[in-house]
Amino acid sequence: MSAVPPPRKPQGPAALFAPRRVRFTLILAIAIGLLFTLTWESGRLGLLMRTAGIGLWLMLVFGLFEQWPRRLPRWLARWVLQVLAVAVAVPVATITVYIASTAEGAPPFWEEGSRLSGFASLTVTGLLVAPWTALGALVRQKDALARHQALAFALERSELERQAIGARLHLLQAQTTPHFLFNTLANVQALVDAGSPRAAALLRSLIAYLRAAVPRLDEPAATVRHELDLVRAYLDLMQMRFPDRLAFALHADPAARGLHCPPLTVLTLVENAVRHGIDPSEDGGRIEVTVHRDGARCRIRVADTGAGLGETGGSLGTGLSTLRERLALAFDGDVQLTLRAQTPRGVAAMLDFPAREVSP
Repeated sequence: MSAVPPPRKPQGPAALFAPRRVRFTLILAIAIGLLFTLTWESGRLGLLMRTAGIGLWLMLVFGLFEQWPRRLPRWLARWVLQVLAVAVAVPVATITVYIASTAEGAPPFWEEGSRLSGFASLTVTGLLVAPWTALGALVRQKDALARHQALAFALERSELERQAIGARLHLLQAQTTPHFLFNTLANVQALVDAGSPRAAALLRSLIAYLRAAVPRLDEPAATVRHELDLVRAYLDLMQMRFPDRLAFALHADPAARGLHCPPLTVLTLVENAVRHGIDPSEDGGRIEVTVHRDGARCRIRVADTGAGLGETGGSLGTGLSTLRERLALAFDGDVQLTLRAQTPRGVAAMLDFPAREVSP
């Protein structure tokens, strides 16, 4: 099962000098330096270099304590350690920058009033800005992690739902397959028991039919064309059983032949018409299968002139109920299967589902 991998934090120098961090730090430090230049008496370029140096120093401290130490006591949260480390590093970084920028032979900065004032201003500003900036960065990291985990959970749930639907669809199809095969074999047995001379020919036709049909039963990309081939072979068999009582016709729109159609869909409708319409009728009847494409929909109609609805009153039997559930899973519920009585007799089963082309 595919899932979104957890976000991997950069380690080592890649984390300490991450381009986004460096860019953000320099922009913020230079922005603060530009604000100070409004009241700074001299050395504005040196001021910008100092703020940039202090900012990079604090960035390194933030990244260092993000990785080290690897294990902390339970009572100490890492984010607390990072914020405190940045706060402590502010005066240390400012002192270091001022000492490094003192010319050789010049007095220390604390002995010069203007430089000492500048040091104090930068230190206070750093203590006010740096810890809050570090805290904001931590909140942003936590928020990004939460969003990533939510996305990962959503994708995992979607994948599990897809697998569950696939398993349910396979189970329903597996239930339908033996249902059809057992009914067909029962028809052969009836002829054999009756001593019909057509039994041998029917059995040979059934074997030939099964050789062609069984490999297609589990095909995930079955088409209307495949279904109609199976239906024609099935009706040929049934016509051998009812030579004077069954007639049939197949009409298919060429634009619909390449559309996706779950295995055994049309065959189940036709078998239902034979079993509940033609077989119980004394006079038999005619089965007519019509398939056409109507824009973004595929419409299938299986009509018979057999015994009619009888006691069912238009409700779906077990086979059709299972078919409707299979189709609902295959097309995410966007499917309709209805039964209607015909005049003067017979039943029409109408199926409507999305028209989806099958890739060659």
